Amino acid sequence: MKINIVMVEPEIPQNTGNIARTCAATGAKLHLVEPLGFEITDKTLKRAGLDYWDKLEIENHKSFEAFLEKYKPKENNMFFVTTKGQNCYSDENYSNLDEVFLLFGKETKGLPEDILQKYIEKTIRIPMLPTLRSLNLSNSVAIVVYEVLRQKEFEKLEGTSRYFR
Repeated sequence: MKINIVMVEPEIPQNTGNIARTCAATGAKLHLVEPLGFEITDKTLKRAGLDYWDKLEIENHKSFEAFLEKYKPKENNMFFVTTKGQNCYSDENYSNLDEVFLLFGKETKGLPEDILQKYIEKTIRIPMLPTLRSLNLSNSVAIVVYEVLRQKEFEKLEGTSRYFR
């Protein structure tokens, strides 16, 4: 399975660095949709991603509209991750999909409201207490990515440690 993590206008370099590291560790492709809230050369971005930047596939998009034009939601398996999601992320069946796109919005506003309304049946959320606004973005990415991988039985990932064998 090909997993695509789509970061729409990310604002915090440390989150994007952590997400890049998750992508590298899982073989997911990272899509960065501009405008970004930082320079791609930002040292905090690189520090958070450690030395994994050369081990992942990254595609940049000039705008969200450009991304949606290239990867059409109706032709691709897209899931819009939002606190306003209609479905629980773990209730979706990813196991029969060859490729999946997981879209995450910027830290302060999330994904655009008009897009969420247009694709409401493809919105997913992570359950949490109703008194809080949201989880950390990089944590949210990891939670959803690993659910997709779990349903695929962690295909191509090392399941046991190579240490202490």
